[in-house]
Amino acid sequence: MELLTEDLNSTESGLITESIQNGANVFLSGIFMQAGIKNRNGRVYSLSEMSSEMANANKKIQETNGIMGELDHPNNLSINLANVSHVITELGMNGNNVMGKAKLLETPMGKIAKELINSGVALGVSSRGAGNVTESGDVNGFNFLTVDIVATPSCASAVPQSVFEALDMSRNGKAVLTLSEQVKDDLAAQKYFKDAIMKFLNEGMLAKK
Repeated sequence: MELLTEDLNSTESGLITESIQNGANVFLSGIFMQAGIKNRNGRVYSLSEMSSEMANANKKIQETNGIMGELDHPNNLSINLANVSHVITELGMNGNNVMGKAKLLETPMGKIAKELINSGVALGVSSRGAGNVTESGDVNGFNFLTVDIVATPSCASAVPQSVFEALDMSRNGKAVLTLSEQVKDDLAAQKYFKDAIMKFLNEGMLAKK
């Protein structure tokens, strides 16, 4: 079996934010997963397996008061408590869509997610589980783990090109240089950036001697 993650941006998932009047609780709700449809990873989850896994997930929700999820999913099948941002409180099938609801927690990562939402950032969701994928893209033996919160831009062109930022610190702790250059197509800038990094590393090695 292999790790399977499937991202949905805010538009695809139709995520909405719900807050109670005193602002103590914030929820995200919308489409968390989809079955019977080939996704952008070229995978298709069967409706029968997805429905069965959601039934099992709902049992877990009832037994444990929710399924924990992380802010920005890792590439493994473990839940890292230090990164938990929310707890999934509801999951249910609506046609081919898995509709879900998640409560943001007062953990460090949960507070980051809340601040992003309050600042107008559109967050997405990413399901995490395991299964076997055939050559045609059909997923068999799907085991659902959780749904994480991720940053998925509405279109690929919204992803900026590489920008490198480095802060060179002198031995007395003062910031002496901040480098912020887009060096992807600038050979001279690439050389300068490489020399600056090597200088930083060499000074660090000398300081340890």
